[in-house]
Amino acid sequence: MIYLPTLAIVSSLVSRAFSQNLSNSAAIPPGAVSIPPSSFAVLGQNATFRQNGFVEHFNPTNSSPPFLQIFHPDFLTVLGPNAFVRTIAINTTFASGFAFEAPIFNAPTNEIFFASSVFVPESSFTHSNRISKINMTLVEIALAQKVANINVPFDTLSLPETVQITNGGTGPFQGGLLLTTRGRGNLPSALVLVNPKAPNNATVLLDNFFARQFNSMNDLKVHPSGNIFFTDDSLGFTSDQKPPPLLPSQVYMFDPKTGLVRMVADNFVTPNGIALNPSGKIAYVGDSAGITNQTLPSTVYAYDVDPETFAFNNRRVFTYIDSGGPDGIQVDTKENVYVASGDGVQIFRKDGVLLGKVFIGSDVANMAFAGDGNLIVLANTSIFLAKIAAKGSLVTS
Repeated sequence: MIYLPTLAIVSSLVSRAFSQNLSNSAAIPPGAVSIPPSSFAVLGQNATFRQNGFVEHFNPTNSSPPFLQIFHPDFLTVLGPNAFVRTIAINTTFASGFAFEAPIFNAPTNEIFFASSVFVPESSFTHSNRISKINMTLVEIALAQKVANINVPFDTLSLPETVQITNGGTGPFQGGLLLTTRGRGNLPSALVLVNPKAPNNATVLLDNFFARQFNSMNDLKVHPSGNIFFTDDSLGFTSDQKPPPLLPSQVYMFDPKTGLVRMVADNFVTPNGIALNPSGKIAYVGDSAGITNQTLPSTVYAYDVDPETFAFNNRRVFTYIDSGGPDGIQVDTKENVYVASGDGVQIFRKDGVLLGKVFIGSDVANMAFAGDGNLIVLANTSIFLAKIAAKGSLVTS
């Protein structure tokens, strides 16, 4: 007779094995919690289930954010033994968030640039959002002095009229901040290169597809070839900032050397964040339609990048986001994929396995590495620093 252990015994054995793997791998950082998947595989008929994946977050330990959730032992390698997450800047005076999108680390000045909210009332049909910066040296000094509540000052840039509602950012590229702007009203969406130094002059690189306006450029990354990939959605229209869309929501490639622009991927509802693995052979694109309707995609797709045409081929599901929808995406040197989501930053192994989360407990639109081990997380009214072992992988020039 074959003995079949009960589910409770199996769950206990799996949890014990998970804990053993953690203890064998490395020390759990202070403030981090381990949550083996077996511990919530069955909740029972009388459990309270989440009804809204955007506002109801998965926090089974009821820990106070911000903190680190560990779902897989491999996450310890990403974190390192001394990982932590804490606030480094707070501001509540902006209409709908002062730190929302387009994080760009400028290593020569040790500054992180970021854009305020792309939503009403901060951004509208009649006015743009703002770009600000903080100095990471001040953060490092505060950490060294063990300041209890860090809130470093920020400076807001004065930008020309060609920069209208910044949504995405990467770089430095050719020494500048490379931005995707939604545009507003009849002002076109555009790829814009901004000087990180005063007077912050701007150069428009692209503002049309064969004389047709893009809908609302969202996010972008630079390929090792020097080509620029960017997503284009209809959020400018649904946010009452732009006229109705005239193109499908798609992903494009722009060659700044020749001016060539072409569509490389389609079949999206709301294409949002985009990223590349270190070699540039794999691209990741998030579809965040699930933010407004839970039955629509909140999915990150992976693609093979054609080495000659740069078209995105072999579309496949990489992961589905359990909280909110996928927004900004980054990749580290080990090819782990970081996805901004409704509860913080979710980190996946390159095969799509969820390793863990930087749990903020509120919506995070984007994040970026500001030097090795410094993950800057933008959460509207607050900026967080997740101090981890991982190193970012981003093409700059």
